[in-house]
Amino acid sequence: MNVKKFTAPTSREALRKVRESLGPDAVILSNRQSDGIVEILALANDDAASLAMPAPHSPMAEPAPSLDLGAPAPVLSAGRVEPRFEDELPHMSPPVAAPRAASLPPQPQRRVVASHSSLATKVAAASAPAAMPAAQPKAAPSLDASQIAALVNAAVASAKDSAAIEMNGMMNEIRAMRGMMETQLAELSWGATQAREPHKTAVLREMLAAGFSASLARYLIEKLPAGRDAADSLRWIKTVLTRNLQTMANEDALIDQGGVFALVGPTGVGKTTSTAKLAARCVMRHGPDKLALITTDAYRIGAHEQLRIYGKILGVMVHSVKDEADLRIALKELKNKHTVLIDTVGVSQRDQMVTEQVSMLQGADANVKRLLCLNATATQDTLSEVVRAYQGSGLAGCIMTKLDEAAAIGNALDVVIRHKLNLFYVSNGQRVPEDLHLADPAYLIDRAFKLKRELVNTQYQDAELPLLMSNDKTMREVHLG
Repeated sequence: MNVKKFTAPTSREALRKVRESLGPDAVILSNRQSDGIVEILALANDDAASLAMPAPHSPMAEPAPSLDLGAPAPVLSAGRVEPRFEDELPHMSPPVAAPRAASLPPQPQRRVVASHSSLATKVAAASAPAAMPAAQPKAAPSLDASQIAALVNAAVASAKDSAAIEMNGMMNEIRAMRGMMETQLAELSWGATQAREPHKTAVLREMLAAGFSASLARYLIEKLPAGRDAADSLRWIKTVLTRNLQTMANEDALIDQGGVFALVGPTGVGKTTSTAKLAARCVMRHGPDKLALITTDAYRIGAHEQLRIYGKILGVMVHSVKDEADLRIALKELKNKHTVLIDTVGVSQRDQMVTEQVSMLQGADANVKRLLCLNATATQDTLSEVVRAYQGSGLAGCIMTKLDEAAAIGNALDVVIRHKLNLFYVSNGQRVPEDLHLADPAYLIDRAFKLKRELVNTQYQDAELPLLMSNDKTMREVHLG
């Protein structure tokens, strides 16, 4: 086989050289242009005819057992050169190698003879890559029973998840619709009550101005006996609140009985001052030898020094502990004391340390009674969070502090009543021990209604009361005795 290469500045001149050298029946193998020069590879017609059909008994006529994948598939195309050179030969890109295949069946070589209609058709046939047979489709892998069961279970789980998401969204929409209907019905009901029973509106204004929640006010007004005027209704409300405010009748249950008491609560509610006031009462009743003070506040600078100063004034030793082990050892050493008061570190109700503190006090191998200090100046939502955070296994009681700073005390009394806490003392100052008093339910309820008397008729308008009562869903259900 004698393949010759012809180069020329233009395609016309290169084809002329091919015709002059190999004749008009030459076979053009490739045509490409590089750096402004046209290069044509051509083969004589006789050589191409000898390659088109192999001998019957030659090795090329037998099917090849395997195909070398490292080399591209052979491409052989032929075309006759027209004697006409009037038309310029279009630019042709070099032939593209056929993609490799895993296995190809043997394909006999054929001689492609282009028609003499046009030169462009011949050149396109000469440069086009040989068509490869389509790859045989692979058979789908067979699945055993376990794989089929796994696919079915995955489909069922996906369907369940989708159904759960849709059901959750639908339930949320139903709850929203229910809330809207309850709000509108409650607003209509309170609007009718306001027009039909004006004395209930007057009592409602009094309770809201005193700081009580709309939940407690709504519950009591619904239980209000019929046939009463505004003054009698308000007296009935005060009587019910007084009966449901649990207090300590006398100090004997706390001072004379003795035990281990821990004052807990958030930072700044007056735990250390209240501890000093209780310590002074115990010293005046039983003497300094029957009392012991323990502090767990090792975080604040000088926190234990404040209690040490109170202990030095009272003649009582103050012990400092850091963890549950130290507290267990200290309580074991002080088991002969009549009363032990523990001043704990102030922790926010949203801090994880609240749970650790409650666990430390409960695991001290002693019956530690926890007294929660409630700040009377805080809001109802804040006080409710404090009670829920420090509740733990149960609170022995609570002490209401900073009554002298509170503009209204109904909010604190409301939380004590709704959570059914036992109110031991109220604190209204910093003096030790004068500003610590036993809780008097009747006095506290009466004071709650007197503090905000001037805001009774100005805090809420008549049109706002039905909307306020219908939208109060933040408080839990109220159950009074």
